[in-house]
Amino acid sequence: MDILNLSKALNGLHPVLTRLLLQRGIKTYDEAKEFFRPSLLSMHNPFLMMDMEKAVDRVNNAIDDNEKVLVYGDYDVDGTTAVALVYSYLKPYVGEGNIGYYVPDRYNEGYGISYKGIDYANEHGYTLVIALDCGIKAVEKVAYAKQKGIDFIICDHHTPGDRLPEAAACLDPKRDDCTYPDKNLSGCGVGFKLMQAFCRMNDQKEDDLLQYLDILAVSIASDIVPMTGENRVLAYHGLKKLNENPSIGLKSIIEVAGLQDKEMTVSDIVFKIGPRINAAGRMKSGIEAVRLLISDDRAEADLISHSIDNRNEERKDLDRTITQEALNMIESSDEMKKRKSTVLFNPEWHKGVVGIVASRLTETYYRPTIILTMSNGFATGSARSVEGFDLYKAIDSCSDLLENFGGHTYAAGLTMKVENVEHFIERFEQYVAANISDDQMLPSIDIDAEIHLSDITPQFYNILTQFEPFGPGNIKPVFVTNGVYDYGTSKLVGKDKDADIAPSRKHLKLEVTDPHSRGTMQGVAFNMGDKFKHIHSGKPFNLCYTIEMNEFRGNKNLQIMVRDIHES
Repeated sequence: MDILNLSKALNGLHPVLTRLLLQRGIKTYDEAKEFFRPSLLSMHNPFLMMDMEKAVDRVNNAIDDNEKVLVYGDYDVDGTTAVALVYSYLKPYVGEGNIGYYVPDRYNEGYGISYKGIDYANEHGYTLVIALDCGIKAVEKVAYAKQKGIDFIICDHHTPGDRLPEAAACLDPKRDDCTYPDKNLSGCGVGFKLMQAFCRMNDQKEDDLLQYLDILAVSIASDIVPMTGENRVLAYHGLKKLNENPSIGLKSIIEVAGLQDKEMTVSDIVFKIGPRINAAGRMKSGIEAVRLLISDDRAEADLISHSIDNRNEERKDLDRTITQEALNMIESSDEMKKRKSTVLFNPEWHKGVVGIVASRLTETYYRPTIILTMSNGFATGSARSVEGFDLYKAIDSCSDLLENFGGHTYAAGLTMKVENVEHFIERFEQYVAANISDDQMLPSIDIDAEIHLSDITPQFYNILTQFEPFGPGNIKPVFVTNGVYDYGTSKLVGKDKDADIAPSRKHLKLEVTDPHSRGTMQGVAFNMGDKFKHIHSGKPFNLCYTIEMNEFRGNKNLQIMVRDIHES
């Protein structure tokens, strides 16, 4: 269907908004209805996932035989939310005395299933471990557990290796032999599907499971998985629960983050809630995050959330310090500046923030980046990539130098012997240089549509908000307006507006108009103070932006959040 016919079918929807739907593959009225009003009825049958029936049978056998079940998950947001969801839902069925949870220590055990964790399960009589957000490559460790009479159910969403663990079941939509329709679930999402299958096989009401959708939404948003298909349905309803009736633990962290009086979006989870939950595992233990998320006592939740908030402040201080040290290392080396990749190793850096530092450096130099530190006698760290470059393949090309690694196209973790670091740096650089294009090393902004400022009306914005939740695969629409003029009132703002710093670090408050508009539009442009001279000259310029609702002292008004400014 073309823009005109789809617009007509949707009661005269603005052509620009209709084009946005077509860009997302939505071509009919029914598809648009499902997009704007995602239904839980459209969720896929969990038994379409390979090994799902085996997994539920094993859980049922454990319950029937009065076995002890350990819910095991990674220490990041995805892992801890998964543990909280599965533990909370299963506890009434398994029995409080027969179910426990375990999160590996980032520093003593590292990522994923650990021998220490298996020994813990053995010592405490657990004979079934449900591993969440990890385990799909833990062949040797699952074999070690089997020798001790411990079965594993793996619930993972990372790329499998050549061999799968000999577990009771391996649930992973990325398995080559798995025909599950949605390959992009979060780790918590795979755990949710296991619980959904358990629920259906045992004729239980799904409402009891759906009360945990707010926890699942935090996982989906924080793990930056595609906001399409089933993820979008689950995130939509999870956000609704998060805003209307969040769990006790999430309500506490929402208040600590100062979000209690606003309608929360994916961005609030990504930038406010997720980092705080993550800080527990980064700075101390992910167990603290699980305790918060499963709490049914408000006083206890408040104590934990304030503790987590303090750890987040510590994390931010470390992040700033280590990022600056890493930047200095690159800027002091002409050779490093010329490379197509960044790999830095400092045994003194805090393991809990190397992933964040890798992200910061990727944003600065726009090239694949790996930050390594020392942990348990090995060089270990995190990797981040740029748009269009498969980081996982690049690391896999050096796998003979690694003890282990895992991850996705754009983010990964890896461990190697310290003596292999220099060789790895050279091999990784060679692979990147041979496979990355010049375009992939240039940051770009994808424009969804060109509009006039007069198109930005409350009605246009209200429909635009129904495109939420935003995320990969459904990015917040970016618009461009050409030939814009300063209304005469644009100015530098912020505490540094008069400081002796680079203009590019100063902010702009804009009031602009274009030849098609009778009025003006306000906007904010962060770190674009160097554009002020041209804007103030009265000459036309082009703006690239998203549209936001600004709320200040009870007043609301539409404004544009500027992404880039170009001279006309």
